[in-house]
Amino acid sequence: MAEAADFQGMGHSPARRWLWRAASLMAGAPLLGALLASTGAPAAQAAPKATGARTVAVSLDTLTPSAPVKGDTLVVSGTVTNKSRSTVTDARVDLRVGPPLSGRTAIDDAAERSPETAADVPPLGGKYKVDLKKLAPGVPYTFSLSVPVGKLGLDEDGVYQLGVSVSGDTKDAPYEHVVGIQRTFLPWQPDATGKRTQITYLWPLISTTHLSAQTGSDDQQTPVFENDDLAKELAPGGRLDQMVSLGSQLPVTWVIDPDLLASADAMAGNYRVRSGDTTVPGKNQAVARQWLNSLEKAVQDRKVVALPFADPDLASLAHRGKDVSGSLSQLQPATEAAVSTVDTVLHVTPSVDFAWPVNGAIDPSIVDVATSAGANKIITRSDSLQDNLSYTPTAARPIGGGTTAVVADARLSTAFDHAMTSADDSILAVQKFLAQSLAVTLQQPENQRSIVVAPQRMPSIAQAQSMAKALHALDPERWTQPSDLPAAAAAKPDADANTKVPSASRYPKKLRSQELSTKAFQEIRTTQDGLDKFKTVLSLPDRVDAPFSNAINRALSTSWRGNRAGGREYREAVDSYLRTLTAEVQLVPKSDLTLSGRSATIPVTVQNNLLQGVEHLMLRLESDNPTRLKIDGSRDVAEQRIKIDGGHSQSVRFSAAGNANGPVEVTAQLYTADGKPYGKSMRFEVKVSEVTPTVLLVMAGGVLLLALAGVKMYSRRKRAAARRAAAVAGDGESVPGDDDRGVDPGQRSDPTPDTGPESASPSDTGEKVDR
Repeated sequence: MAEAADFQGMGHSPARRWLWRAASLMAGAPLLGALLASTGAPAAQAAPKATGARTVAVSLDTLTPSAPVKGDTLVVSGTVTNKSRSTVTDARVDLRVGPPLSGRTAIDDAAERSPETAADVPPLGGKYKVDLKKLAPGVPYTFSLSVPVGKLGLDEDGVYQLGVSVSGDTKDAPYEHVVGIQRTFLPWQPDATGKRTQITYLWPLISTTHLSAQTGSDDQQTPVFENDDLAKELAPGGRLDQMVSLGSQLPVTWVIDPDLLASADAMAGNYRVRSGDTTVPGKNQAVARQWLNSLEKAVQDRKVVALPFADPDLASLAHRGKDVSGSLSQLQPATEAAVSTVDTVLHVTPSVDFAWPVNGAIDPSIVDVATSAGANKIITRSDSLQDNLSYTPTAARPIGGGTTAVVADARLSTAFDHAMTSADDSILAVQKFLAQSLAVTLQQPENQRSIVVAPQRMPSIAQAQSMAKALHALDPERWTQPSDLPAAAAAKPDADANTKVPSASRYPKKLRSQELSTKAFQEIRTTQDGLDKFKTVLSLPDRVDAPFSNAINRALSTSWRGNRAGGREYREAVDSYLRTLTAEVQLVPKSDLTLSGRSATIPVTVQNNLLQGVEHLMLRLESDNPTRLKIDGSRDVAEQRIKIDGGHSQSVRFSAAGNANGPVEVTAQLYTADGKPYGKSMRFEVKVSEVTPTVLLVMAGGVLLLALAGVKMYSRRKRAAARRAAAVAGDGESVPGDDDRGVDPGQRSDPTPDTGPESASPSDTGEKVDR
C-alpha cells in the first residue's frame, strides 16, 4: 500500500536543497570533464557509462549503531569484490549521506534504486575514506569506516539514505568513477517525539506437523512421530530454541500453535519414531523438556495468543472446505483444544479470540469461517484491507457483526521475508524496518497510533535474529513504544480508516493456488466418518478419539501450503492406520457347513485384536434362501449382541432349520448400534440334507450290531435248553456242561441262576437270559 501523500515536515529547506545540488554538481564536475576529455562525446551520452556501478560488489558486515544519537560514532565495515575480469586501480571506499527522504513511499523508491544512479551525492571525503589501491578480479577486500555522527550532516529528524561506494579506474574507463555501491537507511531521531507510535510485534511459535495418528502397541499409547525433525528445531541453536531465546528478551506477543506444545510434550516422555515399516525408540526427551521449561519461563506475565489446534487453514476451509459436509465443524473443537493444551503445558491462560489467515489475506467467506469458531478479532494485513490515506492509521477497526479487524502493517510485516543468508541482507532489512517505523511516527507526530507487525509464520533462524536486532534497536524512549495484541485490538479506531472487507475476487491468486483441494476435504471427511463409526463400538473410545481428532486437525494445517504431496501422504497415512485398527475387530473366516436333519446350530466367531474391549456391536446372520434354510426359528435374519474383551474372541451360535435339501448362501455381518455395517461381511455355504451319508452309515452300523446281538442270544438259549433236556433224560447223574462246572445237581435244593461267564456282571453286557 502506498500512501497518497507522505509525512509532513520531512522536506529540507530551500537553502539546504540548493547547497546539496551545488555540492552534487561540483563533485560531478571533474568526473564529467574527464569523461568529455577521454571520449569527446556529449555529456548526455557519456553519463550512463560514467555512473555504471556494477563492477564491484559491496557487502556490509556491520553498521552500528543502527539508530544513532548525538555523540555516537557510526561504524560501517564490510567487503568489496571486483566482479569484472580486469583490475580496478586507485580504489577508494567512501560514505555518502543523502537528504532526508519524504515519506514511506520515498523509502520504498530509494530501496529500489539502480546502482547506475550512484553518484548523486558527494562522499564525505577527507579522512573518512579507505584507500584500497588495487582490486584484483574475484578477490574480496575488507574495509572499516568510523565517522562521528556529527560529521554526517544529519540536521532535521528523518530517514537518510546512507551509501557505501567504491570509486576507481577501470580498463574501459581509466578515470575515477563509481564502480560499486550499497545503499541502506539511517534513521535519525535523537530525541523523543511527542506521540510515540505503539508497536505490537507478533512472535510466532509454529512448526510443521510431526506427530502421526499412530500410537505404540501398549497400554501407555506411546506417541509415534513421523520423523525426529522436531528435536532438531528444539535443540540448542535450533530454530525453535532461537525463537524462545530471542523472544524472551523482547517486548512481543507470543502467538502459539498448541499442536507444537502437544508435540514437544509428547517428546518429553517415551515416544517412538517411524523408521521404514517399523518404529524405533526416540531419544530426545531431555531436549524437549529443556525447551518447554525455557518457554514456560519466557511467557510468564506475557500476552499469549493461541491459534486453533494445528493452525487450520482458514482460507482453504472458506474456499474449498465449506463444500464438504462437516469440514467447518472441526474449528470449534480445535479452539477448545487450544485452551486446554496451552494451560496444561505452559500454565498460562491464552487468548483464543484471534484468527490469523495466511498472510493476513481476507474476504467475506474467510471472515465468516474465522468467526464461526468464536474468534471475534481477525489479524489481516494492510495489503489486503487497504486504505487510501496520507498516513498509516491505527490497526484496529470494526468490520461489522461485532468483529474487529487488526490490520498489520504490510511493509513492516514483510521486512524480513527474504532469506537473510548474509550479514548484508540482515543489515539492509533491519535498517529499512527502522526507517519505515520512524516514517510512520513522523507522518503525524501529534497523533499517536497503534501499529501491529505480523511476520511470517515460521521464521528461519537468520530471520528471527534479524527481527530481534531490529526490535532491540527500537528505543522505547524515542519514536516507538511496545504494546501487545489485545491492547492493539482494543485501541480506538481511526474514523477515516477503511472498514470494508475486500471481495473474493481480490483474494491473491497465488495464495488461492496453494490451498487444500476439495478432494482433500473429502478425504478428511471420510476419515472422520470412519473414526465416528469406530468409536461407537469401543469400550474406551477416548483412547482413539484424541490422537485421531488431533491428526485430522493436523491434516487441515496451514503448514501444508507449498507441500501438497506431503499433505496428501499424511492424510493417507492417518486413514490407513484407522482402517488397520478397525480391521482388528473382524469375523473369523469359516468353511462351508452341512446341516444334518431339520435343525442344528451355526457357529460364527468374532475376533478382537485391539487392546481394549468392544461392545455395542450386533452380529447379523442372513440366509439367502429362507425357503430352504431359516435362521433363528422362522426368520431369514437373526441378530445377537457382541461384547468382547481386548485380545479375545467370541463364538456366537445361531439356530437354523432346514426345510429342503440343497446349498444355501449365508451372510454374516457386524453392525454398529445405529445400524451401520462394520467391517467386511463374510459369506459361507450351508448344505441342507435331511439324511446325509454319514447318518446312513451310522444307521447301518446300528442295525448290524442289533443283528449280531440277536444271533448271540439265540445261540445261548439253544445251548441252555440242550443241557436241561440231557439232565432230565439221564439216571440222575449230572451231565457236565457249560453251566454245571462239576457240581452235582443232587446237592442243590433249588435251581440257582447261572453264575458263569455269560451271566450279567459289571464287565458284561448287563443283559439277562431266561432259563
